[in-house]
Amino acid sequence: MKKTVTIIILAVAFIAGFLIFYRPQQNQNNQTSNQPSRQENTQKWETKTDDQASVNIVVTPTDLSQQSPEWKFDIGMNTHSVELNQDMTQVAVLVGDDNKEYKPTKWEGPTGGHHREGILSFAPIAPYPQHPTLIIKGIGDVDRTFSWTLNQ
Repeated sequence: MKKTVTIIILAVAFIAGFLIFYRPQQNQNNQTSNQPSRQENTQKWETKTDDQASVNIVVTPTDLSQQSPEWKFDIGMNTHSVELNQDMTQVAVLVGDDNKEYKPTKWEGPTGGHHREGILSFAPIAPYPQHPTLIIKGIGDVDRTFSWTLNQ
């Protein structure tokens, strides 16, 4: 008898806890469904990978919007044989539709090692390009090119 009462109390407590924690999430979802979320308004850009000369580089734009004060690229570099100690603000350029090269404004990430990940930032290009290209020069003695097509 005591086992049955304990099981019933635990079941009621579980259901009550579920209802208490589920209800605020449901209300929050209902409130935000009427307003577009920031994530819905941001475009998702394709991740590009270059795997040459024993160095794997993965680049994903995180912000290339026309309204953004900075354009940002998430860059990951991995190797087991090459020292990744390059100054990213010196070896990377962003190229617009007019083939003009733009230097990065900053690198937020480590300065060396065999595994580096960080954010490379640029001032936005004007006029807004349809096909920006990020070039990273000389890592593993190879120049790497990453291109995207943007919607205006």
